[in-house]
Amino acid sequence: MALTHLLLKERHALIRQSLQTQGRVLAQDLAQQLNVSEDTIRRDLRDLAAAGLCQRVYGGALPISPTNAPLAERRMEAVERKARLARAAVRLVTADSVLFIDAGSTNLAIAEALPELPLTVITNAPTIAVALQERAAIELILIGGRVDRRSGASLGAAALRDAERLRPDLFFLGGCGIDAAAGVTCFNYEEAEFKRSLAAASRAVAVAVTSEKVGTAAPYSVLTAGHLTHLVVEQDADPEQLAAFASHGVQLLRADVE
Repeated sequence: MALTHLLLKERHALIRQSLQTQGRVLAQDLAQQLNVSEDTIRRDLRDLAAAGLCQRVYGGALPISPTNAPLAERRMEAVERKARLARAAVRLVTADSVLFIDAGSTNLAIAEALPELPLTVITNAPTIAVALQERAAIELILIGGRVDRRSGASLGAAALRDAERLRPDLFFLGGCGIDAAAGVTCFNYEEAEFKRSLAAASRAVAVAVTSEKVGTAAPYSVLTAGHLTHLVVEQDADPEQLAAFASHGVQLLRADVE
C-alpha cells in the first residue's frame, strides 16, 4: 500500500511538472511516458482537478486560470498592461456602433479608453457604467439584476432575459481562461450562461487578455476558438497559441510595447 501511495504521489508530481513546463498535458502521452493505462491517468487528472491544480479538458488537462480573485483585487493588478491592451482593443470600435462591454478589469480599461465617438454601450457591470456615465457622446444602457461581487457583473434570470433582446455589433467578452483547444472559459456557471447568450447574438466577439491567461482554462465553457472574432494580446503571448487561434480565423491584435 505504501508503495502504491508513493507512486501515486510521484505521478501527480510529474503531471504537475509537465503542466508547468509544457503548458498542457495529454492523457495518451502521459500514459506512455509513465507506463500506466490511460484510465489511470484520467483518474489522476480528476484528482488533480478536484484539488484545484489543473483544469481537465478533452484528452488531457490545462493549467488552471490564475484570475479567480474578486474584481476589486483584479482592478489593482497589471494596470498599465491592461491599459495597453485596451488601447489596442478600441481600434475595433467605429462610430455609431452598438457595443456590449462585459464585466472585468481589462474590459473596464477598454471602457475608459473608448474614443470620442457617438456610440451605444450596453453593460452588465456597474463599474463600467460609472466609468462611462459622464461621456456625453455615449448612450449608456445598464442591464440590471443580482450583482455578483466577485465578477462585478449583474447575473441571473433578469440579466439573461435582458441580454436575449440584444444584438450588439461588437461584444467585448471577458474571459478567465483562453486556450485554442478549450476556447474561452470562466469560473462562474451563471456568468458563462450569460456570456454565451451575448456571444451568440453579437455580430463580432473580441477578447483582450494578459499573457498569463493564454493557454489556461476555467471550469465553464463560454465560446470555442472558432467562434471568436478578435483576440487582443500582449507582445509576449504564446506564439503557438496565437498560431492556433489564427488557424481558426481569429484576427489577432497586439498591444503596443511602451
